[in-house]
Amino acid sequence: MADMKVKDMKKGMNNISATLKVVSKEDERIVQTKYGTSRVCNALVEDESGRINLTLWRDQIDKVNVGDMIRIEGGFITEFRGQLNINVAKSGKIIVIKRGK
Repeated sequence: MADMKVKDMKKGMNNISATLKVVSKEDERIVQTKYGTSRVCNALVEDESGRINLTLWRDQIDKVNVGDMIRIEGGFITEFRGQLNINVAKSGKIIVIKRGK
């Protein structure tokens, strides 16, 4: 599947594949979901066309670090407070292609 560029991502899209660089990562926090408590963390990712927020859940948080090149498969786009976010479905994957320095 061809990679999608950040500039082409729109709210409501799903099954997205993209190769992105992790620019920053916030501290994780605990949130209450309909499935119980869960760890969540926001990261900022980019490609040559732009930047987008990436929402990391549970073990995804430990997998991704600032500076890493990652490939997202099975991503979907949501909007929160006017900002687009890319999320990775349970059936999707985050693959670290290259570790950052």
